[in-house]
Formats: sequence, structure tokens, C-alpha cells
Amino acid sequence: MDHLPEAPRHTELIDGALVFMMSPPRSWHGRLITALTTTLMTQAPTGIEVEREMTIRLDARNRPEPDLLLTDLTYDADRTRYAPEHVKLVVEVVSPESAHRDRTVKLHKYAEAGIPHYWCIEDEDGAPAVHVYELDEPTSAYAPAGIFRGSLQRPVPFEISLDLNKLTPPRSS
Repeated sequence: MDHLPEAPRHTELIDGALVFMMSPPRSWHGRLITALTTTLMTQAPTGIEVEREMTIRLDARNRPEPDLLLTDLTYDADRTRYAPEHVKLVVEVVSPESAHRDRTVKLHKYAEAGIPHYWCIEDEDGAPAVHVYELDEPTSAYAPAGIFRGSLQRPVPFEISLDLNKLTPPRSS
């Protein structure tokens, strides 16, 4: 993937196959990611950085590009990817095009790579519902840690407090 000339934006490598995000992102998706990014940036302790749409090189055949990630590496303007051992949380916002990959394929791949926390955010009638998973290290699989609506309080990977209702504007009737 590093040698592809001008690959389309949001190109992922999953099980050795290139996956292109072909449909334009919905406004809800973009607004949610922007609001979540800025909110997490204000809450992140020193030593934790928040990144949008950056590749994680899980192995030679898998390089997903999550919507958002938290890393313990300091900011580097020239960085183009992360190794999984430096990723503390991955967030995927589900879209119709990515639903299967986000809910099943990436759930397993991020866990196998040892990423300790995974959030999969669903659109429930315009409101975000955050499905939270924590890595069970002995099994290298994620265990569900809850589904959050309205607000989210988590002690890991750092103390996080979110008013989920403020992450997206209300739907107009």
C-alpha cells in the first residue's frame, strides 16, 4: 500500500484486498467524528494524542483506517500510519457501506492485534449509540463493556465523560 500511486482517500487493506470507500460520507458521520475528536482532545491526558482517519498497520495484509484513534505516540506531522502497540482506542462510526466490516471484521482484527479498546458507533434515529469493547488479553478477543446512549462515562483508556446528545445536531423534522 505504501507504493500505490495516488490511492483514493480512505483506502484500506483488509485480508490482502483493497477496500475503497466509494460513497460520500453523510453529514451525520462527519459531524460526529469532528465533535468526538475535539471533545476527546480536551479530555486526553498528556501523552495521549487523538488522530482521525490514520492507517494502522496490523500486519502485511491488514491496514484499516479507523475514523478515530488514540495513541501514546507524540505528534509527528509526517506520520502516515501507526503500529497497533501504540494504539489505545479505535473508534469506527458505522455507515451502511462499512457496517459489516466495522461490526465483525475489524472487531476481530483489532482485538487480534492487541488494541485494548474498541468503540463502534451506530446511528439510532440521529443519536449516537456507542458499543464499547475491552480486550480480554488471555483470549485476544473483545468483551462487550456496554452500550451507551445519551452519555458515556468510561475510566479507560483514561477518564472519559461524553454527552453523546451534543455530538451531533438534532435531526430536523
